Amino acid sequence: MPYGDRPHLWHDQGLPGRCALDGCARRLSPYRFWRTHMRPARHLLTAFGSLLLVTLPLATAVASPSQLVSDPLRYVNPMIGTGRGGDVVGDINAFPGATVPFGMIEWSPDNGNYAGYSYKGGPIKGFSLTHASVGCDAFGVVPILPMVGKLGAAPWNHREAFSHASEHASPGEYQVTLSDSHVKVTLSTTTRAGLGQFTFPASAAAHVLIKAGDSLSGDSHTTVRVVNDHEVVGSTTTGWFCSEGDGTYTAHFAITFDRPFTAHGTWDGIKAMPGADSAESHHGKHVQHKPGAGAWVSFDTRKQPVVKMKVALSYVSVAGAKKNLAEIKGWNLAQVRQQARAAWRRTLSRVQVGGASKARLTTFYTALYHSLTHPNIFDDIDGRYIGFDGKIHHVAKGHHQYANFSSWDTYRSLGALQAWLFPERASDMAQSLVNDAKQGGWLPRWPLENTYTGVMNGDNSVPLIASMHAFGATDFDAQAALKYMRKGATEVKPAHWGYIERQGVDDYVRLGYVPNDRSTDKHTRYGASETLEYAIDDFAISRLAKSLGEHQVAATYLKRSANWRHLLNPATGYLQPRFSDGHFPPGPGFVAPPKGQFGQDGYDEGNAAQYRWLVPQDIGGLVKAIGGPDKVIPALDTFFQKLNVGPNEPYQWSGNEVDFGTPWLYNYVGQPWKTQALVRRIQKQLFTPSVDGLPGNDDLGAQSSWYVWSALGLYPATPGTRDLVVNSPLFEHARLRLGNGHTLTLDAPGAHQASAYITGMRVNGKPWSRTALPDAVVTHGGQVHFQLATQPSKQWGSAPADAPPSYPAPTGK
Repeated sequence: MPYGDRPHLWHDQGLPGRCALDGCARRLSPYRFWRTHMRPARHLLTAFGSLLLVTLPLATAVASPSQLVSDPLRYVNPMIGTGRGGDVVGDINAFPGATVPFGMIEWSPDNGNYAGYSYKGGPIKGFSLTHASVGCDAFGVVPILPMVGKLGAAPWNHREAFSHASEHASPGEYQVTLSDSHVKVTLSTTTRAGLGQFTFPASAAAHVLIKAGDSLSGDSHTTVRVVNDHEVVGSTTTGWFCSEGDGTYTAHFAITFDRPFTAHGTWDGIKAMPGADSAESHHGKHVQHKPGAGAWVSFDTRKQPVVKMKVALSYVSVAGAKKNLAEIKGWNLAQVRQQARAAWRRTLSRVQVGGASKARLTTFYTALYHSLTHPNIFDDIDGRYIGFDGKIHHVAKGHHQYANFSSWDTYRSLGALQAWLFPERASDMAQSLVNDAKQGGWLPRWPLENTYTGVMNGDNSVPLIASMHAFGATDFDAQAALKYMRKGATEVKPAHWGYIERQGVDDYVRLGYVPNDRSTDKHTRYGASETLEYAIDDFAISRLAKSLGEHQVAATYLKRSANWRHLLNPATGYLQPRFSDGHFPPGPGFVAPPKGQFGQDGYDEGNAAQYRWLVPQDIGGLVKAIGGPDKVIPALDTFFQKLNVGPNEPYQWSGNEVDFGTPWLYNYVGQPWKTQALVRRIQKQLFTPSVDGLPGNDDLGAQSSWYVWSALGLYPATPGTRDLVVNSPLFEHARLRLGNGHTLTLDAPGAHQASAYITGMRVNGKPWSRTALPDAVVTHGGQVHFQLATQPSKQWGSAPADAPPSYPAPTGK
């Protein structure tokens, strides 16, 4: 791994660069086509012109097990994940800017990347107010850019170069010095507002550009208004997430400065209008790179170089944004930064670990940090929010409405983590999804702000809600959630622009699978993956229904959860798409996709080898159906020869959520030591404290949460249950303060060794040989002691009775 000469980039933390140049993307359909073909082309030139991030090596000293981290902020580096994840993935899309846990505002630079920021990108177009690690153009509303000098005829096109040597990112703060204008930018935030400090050189022509109509996915209608000599307000309508659907939302903003500006003007994206007080622009949908309306304000900084600016967002109204400005009292940036850091310190301190190198601690706490930035608080300071029906609603005092759920990605591991540590927040998240359904008629799939998007297949809010409920987030209307889950599982009725919660569910109910010849997402067929996701969704419904005492409903949907069996082709041993007449595709299970195709026909973002294992509700049944451990083990050994290949090769793709749970499959077939070694390989090779330190798009914390779980030696294997399968932890000691008031301690002497295998385990002092923990650990905490060695034990956890639970549907009448 290359190192170099920029130790100052991140205080005293090393950030070695594991950089890959140009690559292709990770999704197809308009969403996936953009990620696969368009996005790499945009960055081809900048990729070859970029520099590797180079720093001094991280310290390798290991703290003693009793030394739990007292201040996790020392080990959070928001620059991790701002680079690239390899030839298949392309940009990872983590953002380095300032935010607080689950904040509405995530104030960060945009430098040409389709999702905002790329470490290897070009000049900064502005510091916009919303961000996320996603796979296509989204967020990035209201970029703001200070500059010095002549505005020119098209100020909206102005960009500012910068050097990473001047860049600093930490929880709650972001700093950079712009190379062209020599303006030092410092940003910090509260939940809904931000405070920016711009230190200009002495100039009679210092400006702040407000690019209101320059969101990352385009803007259909933008207005901006200069209210007086220190205030600017406006609104912009954007959306069309990943070019799927017609859902749009409107963001409103309010800006105020700490002193009057000396001049101002506006633009409409066609002409600049000095002295004008307002501007407006109109574009059609899906217009991404056509400038919209904006404004500039000017200052004389020859005697007073510092200009301070407050900005707030609201999705309700400009008046709401003005109210949200009240979150920041006065103009003390240090105080805002201190409050943001205190919020992060409280949040991250729910998990304390010790007995590991600085590099490992940095990777871990940064992953935990990234796991707690989304979803985002959506209600204003007065509790108002705009619903999926376009009407204004109120949340009860002490509660929040949340938005932006990357549910296909996050139901697998993030939802359980957030619910376990923060059940009060996760309860509000679940209630938010229920509110969306009450207002819009259906549970949403990948909801963006207050819109349906329909991105990805499956019915992903269902297992997300069920998993959060299982891990302790129970303070929401679960009966209403169950009602809407059942509605989506049985009815096909387009809503809004044509959103359907479960595409092809009528065929699924009738045949037990979604026929591949009738399953399309734009131009691609996903019959197999759609069926497998629906079976997981049905299992999640059965678990939630059972917990609510709805036993008949639970039985019905448990039976439906076995629909994966309809895809098992006895001739190949793979789970394959079927057609309306019942036949399977001819030939072998895995067929290499044609050049230019992103995944195999019948599978969303993957192929038959990767989806072969996607039956988390009944791994035991799957193993038996394939032919037992004797056939499954060699198939797994082959599958894991490569770890991050993308959708077109028959191996593990750790950078995509479908394969999140596959490393623990050896626990089910009597060879848990292989799981332990494999998880270590993935952690070491694909998760590093570098800008390129994730294997793929973080997808609003999904990848990061995988690392958090696995580093603790755990993984939530089965959506809708409390099942935690085990691997060897990375830390000698960990203490989790669970959201229900209980504490869980995990002791693993020797965990810091390069190879560490479980040779024994004790749960609350009693020997434990199973490769999954008892439910009581989730609900009541306790103590788990891992006995580790540098050589594998082929006895511990290898008996059939030691396998994690499986949940087969009853057979017979």
